[in-house]
Amino acid sequence: MDFHFSPEQIAMQDMVSDFMQEQMMPHAAAWDEDSFFPKEVLRHAAQLGLAGICIAGDVGGSQLTRLDYVLIFEILAKACPSTAAYLSIHNMVTGLIDRFGSVEQRQRFIPKLVSLEYFSSYCLTEPATGSDAANLKTTATRNGDHYILNGSKAFISGAGESDVYLCMVRTGAEGAKGISCIVVEKDTPGFSIGKKEVKLGWHSQPTAMLFFENCKVPLENRIGGEGQGFNIALSALNSGRLGIAACSLGGANHCFDLARRYTHEREQFKQRLSDFQSIQFRLADMYTQLEAARLAVYRAAFALDVKDDKAPVYVAMAKQLATDTGFNVCNEALQLHGGYGYLRDYPIERYLRDLRVHQILEGTNEIMRVIIAKSLLSEME
Repeated sequence: MDFHFSPEQIAMQDMVSDFMQEQMMPHAAAWDEDSFFPKEVLRHAAQLGLAGICIAGDVGGSQLTRLDYVLIFEILAKACPSTAAYLSIHNMVTGLIDRFGSVEQRQRFIPKLVSLEYFSSYCLTEPATGSDAANLKTTATRNGDHYILNGSKAFISGAGESDVYLCMVRTGAEGAKGISCIVVEKDTPGFSIGKKEVKLGWHSQPTAMLFFENCKVPLENRIGGEGQGFNIALSALNSGRLGIAACSLGGANHCFDLARRYTHEREQFKQRLSDFQSIQFRLADMYTQLEAARLAVYRAAFALDVKDDKAPVYVAMAKQLATDTGFNVCNEALQLHGGYGYLRDYPIERYLRDLRVHQILEGTNEIMRVIIAKSLLSEME
């Protein structure tokens, strides 16, 4: 067990931090205010290898570890959790194709994904099936050398801006074993995007529904075999949950730093706020909670890297703890700012709005607890 980063990891953190400070931090508030999706800034991130972090080198990936992955997103989210989270989702899609795609599919899609010539979306959730994903209704009926898709998807990040939509669809019977994974490319006839959703946070990335009306997709766009889609989806979510957990850490850590600075400078009753023991205790609790969550995320990343059988449980614990802690720390930071924290002139309310959804997506934190509890109880059998 070694808690020191390697020289290569320190250099990587410095590089990502410079990018975050120079190209994200000065613009993040405007992206939020204008609901602007910063595609060119994301392409600059891709030039640094950040759109294919854990992807194999033969298709242009950076070949880094899951621990490197969470270190990167922890830094990026200090400036803009929303933009960092989109890039995490994009990495999840690219990683899924890298792992489960054929040689032809990897060569066809991944070089364009790691360069962000292509943007991507992950499409599992439907209007009537959120946590009950195995009950999804969108169908893909085989017709010669094509599938005909009918149905819809909901809450899709990047919808309308993405070029590639990785969709979980029903090719067989009810239940998880009837689900397959199919790539739908933009401008495919029968494929359309719904209106842009108006959200509490995550303003720097678009979210919308997808609609499939006799949408004709070639068989060669299926990733993996028929019936493997649900297992593929769950595998991808391990990566996605780590990314979202890391984004919560980064955003909350920045809010903690702002609160620490503010309480050290703000005076009331002729003394600094940080001189009051009650404020000191709150800061100490915030820092301790963040550090505990960070260790859980790093532990889960390590478990994925070494292919630990319990990795999905470690990931569930890390996602639940980091996203709950992240939101709570942001909320505490806002409280320590008093009325100023509630103003849009100060950045904390933006982080609070962005981090709130992390407790919902990539599997709600209630579902994370179900995963953890099932593992615990199965050991009693």
